[in-house]
Amino acid sequence: MTTFIIITAIATSIAALVGTLLVGKDVSSKLKEYEKKGDTLENTLARSNEYETNSLRVNIRSLTWIYVVLTVVIIAVCLAIFFY
Repeated sequence: MTTFIIITAIATSIAALVGTLLVGKDVSSKLKEYEKKGDTLENTLARSNEYETNSLRVNIRSLTWIYVVLTVVIIAVCLAIFFY
């Protein structure tokens, strides 16, 4: 039983890492796309404002859920090991 719990915790941690990397990759690809456009100062400022609002709305929410789930699973695993 303990082995299953530890494997579950490790798998959840790996899933959180992969999710974080995917969010980072998405942000990186958007930045590269913006660099390719290389427009005027006004367009750059508009994209920057759009990125800031989009990042707060989407990326932060995604990362928050990833780490909330990770924290709950790790706490459950610790409690299960402690009481087992």
